[in-house]
Amino acid sequence: MAATAKPVIVVGIDDSEQSFYALEWTLDHFFVASAPNPPFNLIIVHSKPTPASSMGFAVSGKDILSHVDADLKNIANGVVERAKELCVSKSVNDATLEIVEGDARNVLCDAVERHHATILAVGSHSHGAVKRAVLGSVSDYVTHHAHCTVMVVKKPKGKHEGAHH
Repeated sequence: MAATAKPVIVVGIDDSEQSFYALEWTLDHFFVASAPNPPFNLIIVHSKPTPASSMGFAVSGKDILSHVDADLKNIANGVVERAKELCVSKSVNDATLEIVEGDARNVLCDAVERHHATILAVGSHSHGAVKRAVLGSVSDYVTHHAHCTVMVVKKPKGKHEGAHH
């Protein structure tokens, strides 16, 4: 007998404090408060850049790319482990964690489609104006392109690590 599927929240994470703040905020507001039976399923998605895209210049030779890829895999595994630990510390033990290779903008929009997500939560990066103009903001992009409600979680200025309201 299949239970009605719960709506899905996708949280996009990277190795930044902003994205972990967004994950923690989402856990605190949507999961911990309604434990042990939260109204949502949680899917945490980390987009792993392709080696060539993260180099920022053309390279020849597979050795360099394979070293970069190994570093990116280590970073991705570390991000996912940290996310898992944060979930467990909040007694959320059934989150799904995914590492998907590609540009975060596309990866997150694709994850929303694949999982029929109701909400996409992302952190807010404070890139400088030049970097944002060149790269574009992931949160700006998903706000316009993801087919669900997008929540951009901003870390309050001056908020100390681990301090709670």
